[in-house]
Amino acid sequence: MASASFSAVSSLSYQFRSKEAIFSSKASCFSSTALSGRRVFGSIKAAQVTSHENPRRRTQNVEGDIFVDNTCIDCDTCRWMVPPIRKQLFSDLSSQDLFTRVDNMSAVTKQPTCKEERLNALQALLSCPTGSIRTQTPPADIGEAQETFPLVVDKDTLPVLFNPLSFHFFRMVINNPRYVEKLAGKIEMKGGVRYMFLTHRDDVADHKKWADRFKSTRILHSDDVEPSTSDVELKLEGSGPWSIYEDVELIHTPGHSEVSLSNCKNIHKNKCSIFGSVCMFHKSLKALFTGDHVIMTESGLSILEQYNHGSVPLQLENVEKLINLDFNWLIPGHGRRVHFKDGDEKAKNLEALVQKHREKQLVSFSKSGKA
Repeated sequence: MASASFSAVSSLSYQFRSKEAIFSSKASCFSSTALSGRRVFGSIKAAQVTSHENPRRRTQNVEGDIFVDNTCIDCDTCRWMVPPIRKQLFSDLSSQDLFTRVDNMSAVTKQPTCKEERLNALQALLSCPTGSIRTQTPPADIGEAQETFPLVVDKDTLPVLFNPLSFHFFRMVINNPRYVEKLAGKIEMKGGVRYMFLTHRDDVADHKKWADRFKSTRILHSDDVEPSTSDVELKLEGSGPWSIYEDVELIHTPGHSEVSLSNCKNIHKNKCSIFGSVCMFHKSLKALFTGDHVIMTESGLSILEQYNHGSVPLQLENVEKLINLDFNWLIPGHGRRVHFKDGDEKAKNLEALVQKHREKQLVSFSKSGKA
């Protein structure tokens, strides 16, 4: 069944727009064997890479047209995108949510039963960063789902629109998508792209194509530069912070990813002791864009420790750095958006995150005889 199925692969990201949407109906790549062009959560294990070569429908799915295959990386996108079913309006038989976490991956636990649910499911299909949500037959209504993007985050408090393409505001793109000419044309009509900000080394799909198209200045921390990004125009040095616009500050938050030895300026015991990763703080919007530094999952805030290839203690130190910033919105590169009611709630949640991981480290050190 998998060989005849339909999937959409697109980069997961956001887009700022105060008025019109920037979206191309051809911006996603539709293929039964397509793979995402960007690395997700730093790296994909060999077993997951193999699974992409022969994607199979997970047995945990219910019967029906829409399903999740075994390439799912449990990123949570479909589960937070699709609104929870209002159970009081349905019988017990149909009260399940469309997507649920089952055995450490997403699964379709209820097939859509109305047009709205069908639309929600296809929106999730288009937004899945690994193309793991599929249909048994090509959906005739996929165009309708495409036309709904971008989706408003919060029209009253945050003029940010969710789009399976990119962040875009004030002629700046954050963690750019794969290049699509039609999308580029629409962005050009809105003023083009002056800056391309890359939060860290992983999420840099087609950055050169976008930069060549708009003659943009690409921004990446020097400790995150790899051969594929060696020609970026602006390499951030040191520990910042750096200002791009009066309202936009870049904050150095290393720890998530390790710098390759070939690029390292400070090698200790055959490992690099300098790390990249930068967050963007938009002051007037009170919004922090965190890349992979901090995300929100179903169980709460997370530092993606299982995907950390740098230093967890260093990453935790830089989570603490965020506590006193004046923001209410936390917008990660993966996972759920968070709107804290006030600074106290934000501080308590970040402090709890740091405390949880430090206690976990103490237990681990104790068991290994290091403490």
